[in-house]
Amino acid sequence: MNTPISISIQTTPDLLDTGSIPTPSYSASERTQLRDRIKQLLKDRDAVLVAHYYVDSEIQDLAEETGGTVADSLEMARFGSNHAASTLVVAGVRFMGETAKILNPEKTVIMPTLQAECSLDISAPIDTFSRFCDQNPDRTIVVYANTSAAVKARADWVVTSSNAIAIVEHLHEQGQKIIWGPDKHLGQYIQQETGADMLIWDGACVVHEAFKAETLENLRANYPDAAVLVHPESPMGVVAQADVVGSTSRLIKAVTELPNKQFIVATDNGIFHKMKKMAGDKQLIEAPTAGVGATCESCAHCPWMAMNSLNNLVSTLESMNNEITIDETIRQKALEPLTRMMSFGQGPEGAKKH
Repeated sequence: MNTPISISIQTTPDLLDTGSIPTPSYSASERTQLRDRIKQLLKDRDAVLVAHYYVDSEIQDLAEETGGTVADSLEMARFGSNHAASTLVVAGVRFMGETAKILNPEKTVIMPTLQAECSLDISAPIDTFSRFCDQNPDRTIVVYANTSAAVKARADWVVTSSNAIAIVEHLHEQGQKIIWGPDKHLGQYIQQETGADMLIWDGACVVHEAFKAETLENLRANYPDAAVLVHPESPMGVVAQADVVGSTSRLIKAVTELPNKQFIVATDNGIFHKMKKMAGDKQLIEAPTAGVGATCESCAHCPWMAMNSLNNLVSTLESMNNEITIDETIRQKALEPLTRMMSFGQGPEGAKKH
């Protein structure tokens, strides 16, 4: 197995030191007023709300109630491209807003906050990543969707956790050697599944890297009938214990399809809202992270996803600020690998059952 290429991750200490940002607390009347205001503003702005599974449950519900969608990053991109609204409101993290703008240059793309970053995006600064690519010109550059527009513009392919295995397998069958970035855990999982020759960048998601193999094994002993669902951004010791490995949409599907009544889930706990709506009779158990009282950066919830709130959603719709803009040259270059991915099709979702 190729050794991951090391790069330090620059985070925002004041945001991460204490774990996730707490969910805002609203009175019943405040919540009603905010929800009604958002619904009206979406109509007034000819806007549609596109939300990720990891954002606050109130925002997820609003997206579905107003004709938008709640989805993983791939389906968020597809939905925004196919919807007639002139304004896309992307509730998630910055790379998701950038992806929407790359695919829809004619549309206004705004976000509740532009401060919502992604540790994987941050871990692959364009200058450093580009130099590494230049040092390995014989390799096809495949980057995860959790990257900046500039990194996408440097790539040959963009993939998501839904289609990464299918695309890398396709490239491997053609005899291509690959540069993979930035998530090392997902890269190692793909390499294991496909046998591809991959140079793997040393980035990681602060949420998924916190899951612990040994404590997961102990938890499984307490719930012997539970199926274990794992996102492939998790460490290999966690992935190895999974009944299903896959994207957020794949894990939600597994909860509805598998006969188990209990599920141990190793991904951001924001996904539980959709899982409970789809399979309310199932018991959902969080996979263990660093532990209560330990110094952890995620505690099973992305601190940047938690920055999306009803308050800043109202604010951005009222002011139409927090707009995503991308240099046109970069946008056009980034569009090529994104279009290549979307033309390839979603393909197998990387599920593994045993």
